[in-house]
Amino acid sequence: MAKKLYVGNMSYDTTEDTLHALFAGVGGVESVNIITDRMSGRSKGFGFVEMATEEDAQAAISQLNGTSLDDRQISVAEARPQRPRPNRESGGRRGGRWDY
Repeated sequence: MAKKLYVGNMSYDTTEDTLHALFAGVGGVESVNIITDRMSGRSKGFGFVEMATEEDAQAAISQLNGTSLDDRQISVAEARPQRPRPNRESGGRRGGRWDY
């Protein structure tokens, strides 16, 4: 079963291909996703790597946490479940008008 990892403190210049290559050296990689700013499209400096197995994920954490990638010391840890986000639809606006 695939296991998702959090990768933090990345350089803004790190690409998904670079991240994939680094983690593929440890084990099977299912997916790579670098989080970007919606407006600028620029990396936020963190992302997620989904490893093929629990064993691959543990190997990646032990081998890659604290290593250097693109001149930054990255942190690698097990990803926490995403917290529920509030519904943005009910922010006081309906149908393009403000409710007063």
